[in-house]
Amino acid sequence: MLCIPNQNTDPYFNLATEEYILKNLKENCFVLWRSKPSIIIGKHQNALAEINLNFVQEQKIPVIRRLSGGGTVFHDLGNLNFSFIQNIKVNENLVDFKRYTKPIIEVLHNLGVDAKFEGRNDIMINGKKISGNAEHVFKKRVLHHGTLLFSSEISNLSQALKVNPLKYQDKGVKSVRSRVTNIIDHLEGKITVMEFYNKILNHITSSDTDAEIYELTNKDINQINQLVIEKYKSWEWNFGYSPKYNFEKSQPFSEGNINVQLLVEKGFIKDAKLTCNFLNENVVTEIERILKGVRHEPASVRKELQRFDLNYYKIEQISTTFF
Repeated sequence: MLCIPNQNTDPYFNLATEEYILKNLKENCFVLWRSKPSIIIGKHQNALAEINLNFVQEQKIPVIRRLSGGGTVFHDLGNLNFSFIQNIKVNENLVDFKRYTKPIIEVLHNLGVDAKFEGRNDIMINGKKISGNAEHVFKKRVLHHGTLLFSSEISNLSQALKVNPLKYQDKGVKSVRSRVTNIIDHLEGKITVMEFYNKILNHITSSDTDAEIYELTNKDINQINQLVIEKYKSWEWNFGYSPKYNFEKSQPFSEGNINVQLLVEKGFIKDAKLTCNFLNENVVTEIERILKGVRHEPASVRKELQRFDLNYYKIEQISTTFF
């Protein structure tokens, strides 16, 4: 098995690395990595329905879609991520969460932490979640990856994923919020996240007689960066891939109220209904018309609204009604 200690902390690069290894390398692989603050959504989720858009924009936190299903997670440098990318033998289970979380739990037990695999895909300490896991199958290879909250900024996690569920109606996979905790709070002797990183890497390499350290080559890195550009930084993948959804929001203003109803498919507004008691009826009708076919994202909606002389009505505030 190739053990790949990925030191890159760019979240786009790291997710692209998983896909590149899954689809281009032939060996079994293990990757250990961290990312700067970022929100990672499941493949079948509605991106906007999972995030606190205002907080994410203020903090400039990237939102990135991953290959696997499941719920949304928050990454930062206090969160350690592990990926097993394995070849599947005939009659072998394609999905086996216990198999891939077992060595991680062994490391935690060695550190005196009473961690347990619970539910379908979580590692817990005293009923609180420290690790969520997901899997993706490609041909005869499986990608299993999981998070490990070691010393993460949990307050940022809570803020970034705090969203009003009533605004979005869709068939996308919904995240289930759990009580979480950091591993460091359960250690008798304090260690750094990188010391924890090395303990996991050493355990994996010593447990597999065929394990060897593999450094990504320049060719690997160039192809991964190309995948970043073509896919992982694209609006089409991160937001346009969201399932069809209905959006509704009402917002009061000093002049009156606005109610917005949108039908969105592949990230584009297909139909818009605007009810407002302080805008001219012709303006309302024209806004409904021009928004059809526009990306459901703040910059695109704001650009279209700027066609109108809405300064009196605080166009910046009006545009927030659509999100």
